[in-house]
Amino acid sequence: MDGTIVDSEEYWIVAELELVTLFGGTWTHEDGLALVGNGLPQTAAKLQEHGVDLSIDEIIQALTNRVLEQIEVAVPWRPGAVELIHQFQTLGIPQALVTMSIERMARTVASVIPGTPLTEVVAGDNVLKTKPDPEAYVLAAERLNVDIRKCVAFEDSPSGCRSAHGAGAVTVGVRNLVSLEGIPSDVVLDTLVGVSAPQIFELFVAKRGTN
Repeated sequence: MDGTIVDSEEYWIVAELELVTLFGGTWTHEDGLALVGNGLPQTAAKLQEHGVDLSIDEIIQALTNRVLEQIEVAVPWRPGAVELIHQFQTLGIPQALVTMSIERMARTVASVIPGTPLTEVVAGDNVLKTKPDPEAYVLAAERLNVDIRKCVAFEDSPSGCRSAHGAGAVTVGVRNLVSLEGIPSDVVLDTLVGVSAPQIFELFVAKRGTN
């Protein structure tokens, strides 16, 4: 979701910066970039190390509230993402949103995608192990009632790519804020603009065959 469907990673960094500053600590843009794709519990623990005197859950809720406030002002869709999602929807392909954001935020974002094309949501508070562990993608495939090896995952972060690839999905990395160089994936794209469903099908066949 963050960084792949919506360009909200900067929203998270703003929320982190504001929270650390509130407690008198120091937080940089580079600190935020280092956490892109991580589970929120890991992010919260890092903010505690920088002086935020709140519990893990309190930090997660505070960050989520602040990001949602920013999304209410403007939803920064990633170029080409919603268009590709709608192509898959038109073809009757079930789709799941897999994110390490908490469920209430994930469902909010899923609900504002025109046509509500995402049939399932797997969020960070739905799993025991966050990305890069493959649990979230395995669970998403189970909820879609499909074999994970017949799935294609789109990710913008190293931890997300490792999660999807480790689960067994054909993994498409989409460059955004952080480098994907040397990260497990089947292809890395600069953008989803102009990418079509048939092109993704061709990629899948090249990696998995037609069975």
